Amino acid sequence: MSDLFVDLDRSSPVPLYFQVARQIEVAIEEGKLPPGSRLDNEIHLADRLGLSRPTMRRAIQSLVDKGLLVRKRGVGTQVVHGQVTRPVELTSLHDDLSSHGQAPTTRVLQHEVLSASDEVAAVLALSAGARVLHVRRLRYSQDEPLAIMENWLPEPFVDITAEQLEERGLYQMLRSRGVGMRVARQRIGARRGTAEECTLLGERRASPLLTAERTTHDDSGRVVEFGRHVYRASHYAFEVTLVDR
Repeated sequence: MSDLFVDLDRSSPVPLYFQVARQIEVAIEEGKLPPGSRLDNEIHLADRLGLSRPTMRRAIQSLVDKGLLVRKRGVGTQVVHGQVTRPVELTSLHDDLSSHGQAPTTRVLQHEVLSASDEVAAVLALSAGARVLHVRRLRYSQDEPLAIMENWLPEPFVDITAEQLEERGLYQMLRSRGVGMRVARQRIGARRGTAEECTLLGERRASPLLTAERTTHDDSGRVVEFGRHVYRASHYAFEVTLVDR
């Protein structure tokens, strides 16, 4: 951090703490401050930048609150990682993390073949009680828990194993079987996490989580998967491009 250049505009109406926090955030996003980087202590940073200690403390705290920095006793303040920003496109989280070098890994929490509930059968356009594969996975990005993903898949895919899902993304598995994902309906929201979800994701109890519910159709219009996912709001964001028509 000692060689990181921070340019402050003291005549700007933008608060100084925000200017500092934003420039550190950009440095994290651009890889100038990679995960594990240690920041100088707040007193030294304040003196170097000519800021008051409360201003510097507020800048650092804002980044801690966003999940970009973490304070460790005996170690100091360290970079965790940049927030994952995901475009709302017909791709999987595994695909997006892999394409951005985020080293995704997966732990399968549940893997079972069961009779579809009325709700799941209706969404997948199946007969009530039809066999479906139900999987629940914890997805990591650079060894940090990021999302809990729950999916239901129809009969043709019930032989997908837990081991395969730990090695590859779900959409990779479907594509390898000749499935062409064509269109999906997705609803994005937010809610407080349950005690179990917050524990799995390393968040404080009742922390806010982003949610996404997706139903995906293949080239023939068949529903190939139904998913309900939750994401750490401190580490994850959806990105949407809006176009005037």
